[in-house]
Amino acid sequence: MPELRVTVASRVGLHARPAAVLARTAAEQPVAVTIRKEGGEPVAAASVLGLMTLGAMHGDEVVLAAEGEGAEAALAAVAALIDTDLDQEKPA
Repeated sequence: MPELRVTVASRVGLHARPAAVLARTAAEQPVAVTIRKEGGEPVAAASVLGLMTLGAMHGDEVVLAAEGEGAEAALAAVAALIDTDLDQEKPA
């Protein structure tokens, strides 16, 4: 199963707006993406509640995983958001 490690860039971590943006993008992927902190249990990246329960803060490393056709592209799409300070983005 492909995995990708990425550091949380958003100043507030994966809470509120960053979690909502990330969950929406994860839900749009052709495969299910999970996210976890090192040593923790994985949660669905498409779940805002799951993302918020991770407690992933600015600077924390998280591990993304997905399996199936399109997994690597899905991981890259989700990782790109985690690696961006979503608090600085303007709403669409």
